[in-house]
Amino acid sequence: MTLSPNLLFVATFGYIILLFAVGFWGERRRERPGLLGSALVYTLSISVYCTSWTFFGAVGSAARSGIEFTAIYLGPTLVFAGWFVLLRKMVHIRQNQQITSIADLISSRYGKSPGIAALVTLIAVVSTLPYIALQLKAVSSSLAAIMTPGAASLGANTDPHYLTAFWVAAGMAAFTILFGTRTLDASERHHGIVAAIALESLVKLGALVSVGLFATYAILDGPQDVLRRLPETIPPPGPDFDARWTTTIALSAIAVLCLPRMFQVTIVECTNERHLRTAGWAFPLYLLVMTASALPIAVAGIAHMPAGSNPDLFVLTLPLSADQNGLALLAFLGGFSSATSMVIISSIALSTMVSNHLIMPLKLRGSITPGQLPQTGDVRGFLLNARRISICVVLLLSFLYYRMSGNHGGLASIGFIAFTGVAQFLPALIAGIFWHRANGRGAALGMISGFLLWAGALFLPSVNQALTITPTDADPLVTALTWSLGVNTLLLILGSLSRDPFALERLQATRFVETFSDADGESERLFRRSAASADLYVLAQRILGESDARTLFTEFRERQGLTEGLPEADDAFITYLERRLASSIGAASARAMVSSVARAEAISRETLIKMADETARLMDHSQRLEAKSQELEETARQLRSANERLRRLDALKDEFLSQVSHELRTPMTSLRSFSEILIESEDLPPENAAHFLRIIHDETLRLTRLLDEILDLNTLENAEGALRLSTFDPMRELDGAIEISRALDPHRRIRLVQARHGPRVSVRADADRLRQVFINVLANAIKYNTNPAPAIWIETEYEGGYLHVRVIDNGPGIEPLDREIIFDKFARSTRSEAKGSGLGLAICRRIMERLDGAITLDPPPPDGGAVFRISLPALPSKGPFLVAAERQELF
Repeated sequence: MTLSPNLLFVATFGYIILLFAVGFWGERRRERPGLLGSALVYTLSISVYCTSWTFFGAVGSAARSGIEFTAIYLGPTLVFAGWFVLLRKMVHIRQNQQITSIADLISSRYGKSPGIAALVTLIAVVSTLPYIALQLKAVSSSLAAIMTPGAASLGANTDPHYLTAFWVAAGMAAFTILFGTRTLDASERHHGIVAAIALESLVKLGALVSVGLFATYAILDGPQDVLRRLPETIPPPGPDFDARWTTTIALSAIAVLCLPRMFQVTIVECTNERHLRTAGWAFPLYLLVMTASALPIAVAGIAHMPAGSNPDLFVLTLPLSADQNGLALLAFLGGFSSATSMVIISSIALSTMVSNHLIMPLKLRGSITPGQLPQTGDVRGFLLNARRISICVVLLLSFLYYRMSGNHGGLASIGFIAFTGVAQFLPALIAGIFWHRANGRGAALGMISGFLLWAGALFLPSVNQALTITPTDADPLVTALTWSLGVNTLLLILGSLSRDPFALERLQATRFVETFSDADGESERLFRRSAASADLYVLAQRILGESDARTLFTEFRERQGLTEGLPEADDAFITYLERRLASSIGAASARAMVSSVARAEAISRETLIKMADETARLMDHSQRLEAKSQELEETARQLRSANERLRRLDALKDEFLSQVSHELRTPMTSLRSFSEILIESEDLPPENAAHFLRIIHDETLRLTRLLDEILDLNTLENAEGALRLSTFDPMRELDGAIEISRALDPHRRIRLVQARHGPRVSVRADADRLRQVFINVLANAIKYNTNPAPAIWIETEYEGGYLHVRVIDNGPGIEPLDREIIFDKFARSTRSEAKGSGLGLAICRRIMERLDGAITLDPPPPDGGAVFRISLPALPSKGPFLVAAERQELF
């Protein structure tokens, strides 16, 4: 039931050598990453989420609390599978703003504030200490279990192994320093580290799956046996299951966004946004396999291991109990991989934050005064050393936390402490990405309050249970998360609403909230900065190194079109250099260092007002031009319409003149011909002479009518001739018009429907002229109606002081183009085959205008036809109208 210490040492040392080899290979592939730059390796690096908490603690959590342990993996699954927009936005912001860490992202959003960057860094360090301590505990406990003979190997020995944990921490520090601090540019991928993490992800997956299969088929009798034993071995949900379940899902979802190591691998190490789509399904699949493997191990451990065995170590003790030393060694290496990958990435992320946001600002404050460069020391070397020291300090503090907290609680409980701590970043993070109004005051108030509540509810009690502020009858995890995040969010909102954002906060808010729009260059409109190019070059050398600085300045000089010397230190170049430095030392420190050599001149309020006025004038001028353009387009349209109308009227005039000429020529020819016959024929019989005289008489009347219409229209248009006005009942003239029109329908084929509504009215008008209008409209309705079952409807009503008479027919109707000109002179419907001068409706319109009324063409009925409306001012008189019965025959 034990492994030889020598074998364990050789295997572990060999595995470490393998990781070193992979790390060196990854560093050599930096320029041509190939497979290292693929979505698969990116997804495997994200799997650093699965630490020893997953490898050991998931089994222990399943054994202690049952199905609740799956919530730890549902949260990340929901984020990667359902919140792609947020992840893509964070990656896009990181690339645009050269973000190096979660502290850098939050501080950059809130005006590149050094204070907020330092606050986030402190919270991140303190919150992560329990998590790193968890890894030290897991590795030291697994070493003790695999090397201790007898019952101690079952995990019953609960004595902490501090010396082992110390040397494990030292080894992890050495590996992290060797591969995590080789370059200063933290926005670049750590190819060596990522390659090693990907390998470790495969090792821990293979190890846990192997033990799970062993437990399923060697200890138990297959999947059916696992399912059968589940109700007997796994405890059912407790009374607080719902609250605990929801809290665990929320915490794990938040942690995958806010844990420094997860931000490092998910956001900083992402070089291609398309990799997020692959990770959206591949990472949840990885979690599913890990979760499914943990369940049979927990069932087999409870069923077959002695009472008092530590469930967190079932992954190791099950193979040991069955003398499967090779599988136990593989399980140990899997747990070792889970712990080392987490510690390495966390140490890199935290050391970057500590050096950029705690150590560098202190150095700047001590060695740089405004307008001066650092006179001594290499900033680049100083920062690299600061990060190496930070790694050692972080691991030492984690060991001290492990030493102070002792062996209190399982692995899962320690992990939840860290999750709740980093959850305090969420309100500031989400508000910064989606809310323009959020500012630094609100973010700082929210994070400080949430951090203090977390410390009192979870962190301090983990060291000394007497320091808790949580009620004894409450679930400390649920209480801590609810109160800390609730107060955090409330103070963030109130603090942000208590003052307006500063200029730089507004600028950064636009860049973050609207990151996918092209908001770059706004700072150049708010600030004007100038500096000596030589001073900027010295500054770049001290941070980036001589080679990188020379390359950067050469590229920008060529971009400016210069052939030699240094580039012109205009505001665009200073902004570009600041972003490049931010990728190494963080946005806040980069701004402070650039400000030490660049003189920043904020545009004055007067200048901004002038710029705004000029912009307003330009916009107003543009709007006027646009309005003028639209007006010209409308005028052009009207001119085209008028030209078309004139063209049609000209064509109608020509047609009218042709018709009038024809009409005049025909009777004139008849008059001349028959007159000549009468004159030349002396022996013409009397009856023939009488017939010819009647023809001459009819043709004379025809000429007279045509000339009368032309003269009548001319008289009406020129308002010549007095109207014979009188007050009368208009229905008398309408009835008279109907009777006069009977000659047009001698066969009584047309059906008439007549209805009169409202009171009896009287009008003051020219009765003859009004009857003329009625006759003309009725005549048109009769002559032009080609329907097989012709009908006319006459509707009369009084409304709004006017008498309205509508004449409706079911004939062919009037074409849309004809509707516009139907009342013009010479106009006739193109659908009609009836002959006429085209002056009738024009005369009617002139008559109605002189009578202060109107004749209009209403929209046609659904079944077709024409609707003419005759309107005339009227006054009610005594007695109502009678509704006439329907007339089946008009005449």
